[in-house]
Amino acid sequence: MEKIVERFKKYIAIDTKSNENSDSCPSTKGQLELGSLLAKELKEIGLEDVKHDENGYVYATLKSNVDKKVPTIGFIAHLDTSPDADGKCINPQILVYEGGDIRLNDEYSITKKEFPFIKELIGKEIITTDGTTLLGADDKAGIAAIMNAMEYLVNNPQIKHGDIKVGFTPDEEIGRGANKFDVEGFGADFAYTVDGGPVGELEYENFNAASVKIEIQGKNVHPGTAKNIMINSLRVAMELENMLPVDEKPEYTEGYEGFYLLDEITGGVDHTAVSYIIRDHSIEKFEEKKSYIKKAVEFLNEKYGNIIEIEITDSYYNMKEKIEPHMEIIELAKDSMIELGIEPIIKPIRGGTDGARLSYMGLPCPNIFTGGYNFHGRFEFIPIESMKLASQLIAKIAENNAK
Repeated sequence: MEKIVERFKKYIAIDTKSNENSDSCPSTKGQLELGSLLAKELKEIGLEDVKHDENGYVYATLKSNVDKKVPTIGFIAHLDTSPDADGKCINPQILVYEGGDIRLNDEYSITKKEFPFIKELIGKEIITTDGTTLLGADDKAGIAAIMNAMEYLVNNPQIKHGDIKVGFTPDEEIGRGANKFDVEGFGADFAYTVDGGPVGELEYENFNAASVKIEIQGKNVHPGTAKNIMINSLRVAMELENMLPVDEKPEYTEGYEGFYLLDEITGGVDHTAVSYIIRDHSIEKFEEKKSYIKKAVEFLNEKYGNIIEIEITDSYYNMKEKIEPHMEIIELAKDSMIELGIEPIIKPIRGGTDGARLSYMGLPCPNIFTGGYNFHGRFEFIPIESMKLASQLIAKIAENNAK
């Protein structure tokens, strides 16, 4: 387990930030670089059937060392980091947290006021950014945990396990991680994404998700003679935003509460493009939210004369429906955590994972923790002990699956 930090540092130094404006798969070359490195390491560790395909996916198998048939288990993590921040972390900082604020650089700190949970980490060794990039624990901590667990199992053949499948996916952060995943070729009966947050997280419920693209065609004339003629597309976009329920925004919601997120707005008087994302755990409320924004657009089109086009695309659905018939895989992870002295924290994901779509593709795939905090930005960090526990959990799940 001592290799995990060096492994992690090596992975986060490769810029694998995904790009939703790219049509290629993977969307960025850095993901191919990391995938190639991982395929090489998997072979060196001793895994078989290692494949790095043309779309950037990495697959491998750790063969069974038992003489009985047990379910084939999979562990999956994603190669890319969020487009929200610079993804090349070449200057991570390692420190023992002794309390107070954590200084990243002269401008940024992880403060007790903004992140009060850090008081629970006093005495732990943590890895932070230098305040200029994200860390990449989402999901390179998951990758490092899987790689270390596989090497541990290879080096400790007295630990019995069935066939274990490893999969690394591109472009999870832009919703494409499962697009070209070869479920049949992967060959697992079930799997876990290693893509969660703090120690103990075990998740099999997630948002239903949709993306909304809106184009508003205004009418631009000289402002001096604009009366009763000009239609300012920016103001129409603002009007639409103000028609959506004010308490159903991400900053006002938690738990099972869904939301509308105004994700991007660009344009001018003549034309404005607007992007939203819609999220809700309840499929009924999810459909209601989509219907509501469509009706708001219909109202504005009637008011201004059909100047708005809207396109709503479903991204993924709540995996709960596909996991509940297989709750034994939740119990397997839960019991393995308890055996390691970890308290399971079963809660809904306020987001999505590759596992959500993979579950609908025939591979039941809940999510387990990596140990990281504050994903997608400069304040991201991970306790080293937590990353090691994630790796130990993977090995323990594999072991218990063979009993």
